[in-house]
Amino acid sequence: MPFKDYGVLIQPPLAPPGWLFPVVWTILYILMGISFYLILESNSYTEDSVYVVYFSQLLVNGLWSIFFFAFKWRLFSIFWLLLLIVLIVVMIEKFYKINKWAGLLQTPYLIWCCFAIYLNIGIYLLN
Repeated sequence: MPFKDYGVLIQPPLAPPGWLFPVVWTILYILMGISFYLILESNSYTEDSVYVVYFSQLLVNGLWSIFFFAFKWRLFSIFWLLLLIVLIVVMIEKFYKINKWAGLLQTPYLIWCCFAIYLNIGIYLLN
């Protein structure tokens, strides 16, 4: 499993312990699901672009792990995270216009991915 390499990488200051990642990601995916449910249950018309952005960010998110852990493309992964952050910001904006809470529930995801850029840069520089 490629994630086992995480423990042997030199970590930047503020790097959380490895066990924290599945906890945080579980919470974030629950918030994503609730947020998307609020969009689906909205009484207002929803443009197709809302769904495209939502599923695109999920795909970009999933591919980051492959690029970072399996391929060890650390520098590329930084730029990939920037793409993810742009998609998250667009998603928050679109969700917020439809349902305020749906947009706000994505804020922790955005914050975590900004922190992930810091970690990714640190790991790239230190390893």
